[in-house]
Amino acid sequence: MTPNPGSVALITGGTGGFGRALATLLREREVTVVLADLDSEANRQTAEGLGVSFVGLDVTDRAANAAVVASVEAEHGRLDAAFLNAGIAGNSRDALDVDEFLHVVDVDLFGVVYGTEAALPALRRAGGGSIVVTASLAGLAPVATDPGYSVAKGGAIAFVRSLAPRLVGDGITMSAICPGFADTAIIDPLRDEFAAADFPVLSADEVAQAMLAAWAGAEPGAAYVVQPGVGAIPYKFKGVPAARTASGETAAVPQALLPPSMR
Repeated sequence: MTPNPGSVALITGGTGGFGRALATLLREREVTVVLADLDSEANRQTAEGLGVSFVGLDVTDRAANAAVVASVEAEHGRLDAAFLNAGIAGNSRDALDVDEFLHVVDVDLFGVVYGTEAALPALRRAGGGSIVVTASLAGLAPVATDPGYSVAKGGAIAFVRSLAPRLVGDGITMSAICPGFADTAIIDPLRDEFAAADFPVLSADEVAQAMLAAWAGAEPGAAYVVQPGVGAIPYKFKGVPAARTASGETAAVPQALLPPSMR
């Protein structure tokens, strides 16, 4: 699934730092890019400045996700890759704000679920493709200051790992990238603290390079950690103890629990 010239890619949260950097990389490879984000004049101007199409999208609206994919197919004839990149963080650092928690989960987790549901039929019609989810290091190592973000990103990673094996037979690769702290608006409230600690943060281009690499050659269900000075490396998940039979042998997982590609 290397991005060939003429391929069509949809990027949600597309006018943010990662989306802009990725759009630039894809345009250099003659990929048709559609940025989807909250509908505003500023976001439309961002897309226009990049020379790409724009569609308004609230990723928490299930029907709107389907409508956006339909509009991409109608205008461009196909969809080859969906970068489910929209995300927000919470602002409550001390107390648990449940309303904020639910909103973050709605955007960062259910936005991924709705985006996947919308993209899959189009990717199948194109003969296969790729879904790349922007998760976070917080999904692998939860941060105490933002439980909503940690839960949402951890859930997104679990969703990718669970669904990816079922898509292999359709020629669709689904993977996640897990950036550490990056130069986006999410770290604005803590930017001075990062500078004071001389803590390196990722550039948007470094993350976009990882997103592009995931489209080109990710392992299905992989979660790639992206850190400054390290690059993008697949995270190795630890296994859990397997069930044992009465004779002490490792029990086989019932076939009904496996996707057809693994039976």
